[in-house]
Amino acid sequence: KYTKFSIFYYWINSLGQNTSVYSRLENVAIPSGKENTTATISYDHRIMPLENIFSTGTYYCEVKWNNMQKMGKGVFVLARGTGYVETSYGWEILVTLTALLAALSITATALLLWKRK
Repeated sequence: KYTKFSIFYYWINSLGQNTSVYSRLENVAIPSGKENTTATISYDHRIMPLENIFSTGTYYCEVKWNNMQKMGKGVFVLARGTGYVETSYGWEILVTLTALLAALSITATALLLWKRK
């Protein structure tokens, strides 16, 4: 009774619109001796690459068999046009600090030489 079922992958965008991504029909054979027991089967589905930044939304998986349906909790995906860029200010801070120390050193040396005369 539960060996034939459908799997649906879809996403809901920020406007609440439902868009189908992929679906398939499954027919799982039950091994001898495993009748009338609960079984769990994992199915992975990759959505690559995301078409554009408008692919941002929550992606869901739903399984339907006979008159029952189960829906996953969903996974939120944030799509960016340029991808993730890690901001690093290490070099900028080092150059700024070096320039500041050099300016202070030159100023102190000039003041010492001026005071000596």
